[in-house]
Order: sequence, then C-alpha cells, then structure tokens
Amino acid sequence: MADLGFLVPLMARHWGIPMRLEPGANQVALTFDDGPHPVGTPAALEALATANTTATFFLVGERVRAEPALAREIVDAGHRVALHCDRHRNALRLTGAQLRDDIAAAHATIADATGVSCTLQRAPLGIYTPAFVREVRSAGLTPWLWSKWGRDWRRKATAETIAVDATADLTDGDVLLLHDGDDYSAAGSHLRTVAALPAILNAVEARNLAAVALPI
Repeated sequence: MADLGFLVPLMARHWGIPMRLEPGANQVALTFDDGPHPVGTPAALEALATANTTATFFLVGERVRAEPALAREIVDAGHRVALHCDRHRNALRLTGAQLRDDIAAAHATIADATGVSCTLQRAPLGIYTPAFVREVRSAGLTPWLWSKWGRDWRRKATAETIAVDATADLTDGDVLLLHDGDDYSAAGSHLRTVAALPAILNAVEARNLAAVALPI
C-alpha cells in the first residue's frame, strides 16, 4: 500500500468527502479497513470489547466470502460494517463500469453475510476518481476518508509508531484509520495494529474523548 495520505485532504475538499466528524461531541471515530481477517479481526474485536468501544469496519467483499461468519460477528458485537471494495484495487486503473460492478458485488456479499445494507464506503488506498465518486453516490453510499492514521500497513511500523501516528495532536472530530488485516499490506501488520490499540484507546481517553463508530 503506497503512502498517499497527502491526497486525502485534497480529495475531501474537491469532492466534498467527509474526513472528520462534526465537532462538539468530544468524540473521535475509530475505523478499520481490509477485513475480515481470521486473526486480526477477532483480536481487534476483543480489544474493543475490553475498552467498551465501538468502531466501523470497512469490509472487502472477497474477504467476507472467505470469512462470512466473522463478518457477522462484527455486527453481533455492536460495531458498524461499511463497504470498502470487493477486490482491493487502485481506482485509477478501473473503468466506471468496473467500479460499479465492484461496488455492487461487495454490497451484495456484505448484506448476505451480515444482514446489513451498507450506507458508508471508503476507497481502497483512499483514492477516489470522478467516476468512483459518482458510482459510490449513485449506489446510495456516502464516501468517507480520514484525518488520522497509524500507517500500520508499513513493514517498518511498530506498535509504538502506530499509536503515536494515530494519536498525534488528536482532537475532537478526528477519524482514525487502522487495518485489521494484512492481506493487502505488510505481512503480520495486523498484529502490530492490535498491539497498538490499548495505547491508542488510552490516548483517546486521556484527551477526554470517546471513540465511536461513524454516523450512518
């Protein structure tokens, strides 16, 4: 996964894609991409349960087909599921028709496994194109980006760097991006993410903020 974080605020402004919560509630949103993963997702769910915290999981269709019961477990644990993609590909290399088909396949797969019809979506790699934004909104989905991330997908990331990156200058309204799977990133990266979660949640609490799921 390339470090394209510099594009996120540009795309957010250009296409009106939210990357922060409305301020004033003393909340930050915790989000996970790329699951479900047979090791990373259960570990993330356990850490969130221990902290009595909810999050949003942006699911990949092909991963849901591999782990349908785990996708349902996310919902049963009280978390929000959202649509990431069906296959984890760069939108710059896809046509409008391919993007439309990918969204439809993921939407159907997630609904079949969880009983939930997704309302939120996030682009793989955080890359939106005009065609992608159009297809996402035509499908009745709201695209979401993020304002903070742990850069946990990198090979050189550690639990300590993930926690520091995710919570540096953390303020009311921030949306945090983490990953609960390593299928599209450095091998074993999900283990470092889970190891960082207690420190991330402690930092949120220390700032008198609450970690929540994204609004529908």
